[in-house]
Amino acid sequence: MFKGYSQNEQYSEVVSLFARMMRAGVEPSCYTFPMVLKSCANAKAMREGGEAHCLVIKTGFKSNPYVGTTLIELYSSGGESGHAYKVFGEMPLRNVVAWTSMINGFIGCGDMASARKLFELAPERDAVLWNTLVSGYLETGDLVMARKLFDRMGGDHKDVMSWNTMLSGYCENGDFGASEILFEEMRPLRNVFSWNALIGGYARHGRFSEAVSTFKRMLLVESESHVCANDATLVAVLSACSRLGALDLGKWLHTYSETIGYKGNVYVDNALIDMYSKCGLIKNASDVFKSMAKKDLISWNTIIGGLAMHGHAADALALFTQMKEEATAPAPDGITFIGVLCACTHLGLVEDGLAYFHSMMTDYSVAPQIEHYGCVVDMYARAGLLNQAMDLINKMPVEADGVIWASLLGACRVHKKNVELAELALERLIELEPGNPSNYLMLSNIYGDAGKWEKLSKLKVAMRDTGSRKLPGCSLIEVNDGRVAEFYSSDERHPEKEEIYGCLKSLIRLTKSQGQGYELC
Repeated sequence: MFKGYSQNEQYSEVVSLFARMMRAGVEPSCYTFPMVLKSCANAKAMREGGEAHCLVIKTGFKSNPYVGTTLIELYSSGGESGHAYKVFGEMPLRNVVAWTSMINGFIGCGDMASARKLFELAPERDAVLWNTLVSGYLETGDLVMARKLFDRMGGDHKDVMSWNTMLSGYCENGDFGASEILFEEMRPLRNVFSWNALIGGYARHGRFSEAVSTFKRMLLVESESHVCANDATLVAVLSACSRLGALDLGKWLHTYSETIGYKGNVYVDNALIDMYSKCGLIKNASDVFKSMAKKDLISWNTIIGGLAMHGHAADALALFTQMKEEATAPAPDGITFIGVLCACTHLGLVEDGLAYFHSMMTDYSVAPQIEHYGCVVDMYARAGLLNQAMDLINKMPVEADGVIWASLLGACRVHKKNVELAELALERLIELEPGNPSNYLMLSNIYGDAGKWEKLSKLKVAMRDTGSRKLPGCSLIEVNDGRVAEFYSSDERHPEKEEIYGCLKSLIRLTKSQGQGYELC
């Protein structure tokens, strides 16, 4: 029973069952305590863990190294490194696992000095112990000390896991120069986890083009190194595709993932839904969602959010209703309700949106965050209910951020009313984003629409005095050879700019002939 609950992550049930076992007078064994103590640690049940420790002493299992190790892990997980070290000091037999647990406990509590001191005293060091301390330095951002320790490791300990640990540390800390050098050094040992560390590192740091190019390098050496992408690889590259708008590569990855056996993988399918949604192919995203035999919370959140953002707000709300009604569907969380509120905003369903907002708190016990308040403010603002939007901002338990004030400022221009509210929004935006000239431009347009020319002149002087310039809009497009090209508004850097602008002017003439008035800006 203990093992079954533990494997299903029902740790509180393990703690409760152990209490029933003690009341029934059943004697625990050396196999019982480790499962119970680990469950106490995972359930953050430190009081019950302390009571179990007392029973360990009473029943004579204090000297058992396996029980002692789990006690160290229990106290370390609760930030009580002093109690953990006391248990460690009282253990008559301390194997390398116990030393590793105690060192890891100090690292978890942020005490690298004690961890290093204990490491130097360890009578035996295996690869796991070395990697534990190296990882500790990497987590604190001390790349220099981590590399020194890595270089100290003997050949018996420096296996592929050690190399991957160091590589992942460089990637997590954004040192891609060192990452690439180390990646080349470990060429004979590289496995899929090595490639994932580099690809994932680039993706997490916003270097999406490098993530894609690294994946292509991986494919080139795949046949000779026998390294094949796994689900983590596919998720990282699909994430990069979604940010780059690399739809053709994303479609190819969809086919490739099914070819190598990842059809129906929930992580890959979630990444595909996200990629198709962000690239504008919401039907493809819906098809992937419908084909999934197993859907988790991320699956529902991604498709609901994607539908809401691409003008299919009614479908998003219908899917949310289906999510609530399906017995096997997970309960919605805060991210789900952001998608639902966005859908209500796009449809102008203010009353429905407010009902969902209150249901989130009362029916699902989800505490509203600033993102939820921002959605409701935007919903009011887009509907022209500016006073209600301002009233909510004043009553919010958190300070409004730049996104909320910008939403209010934009609504003031769209609805061409309440100049005083627009001025207040700009004042707050200047405090929050003093270097953003777009906010001045928005208010200048409002002054122009309202005919307040004197205020408009003063605002332009104030904007000039800030010295800030509006950055040109930037877009990405996938071109024929699979490359992702970047271009800016009024961009004249491209070698084929004459042909590009000639084509654009032809399109503008065509739209004007159809009665639409687009201008070349």
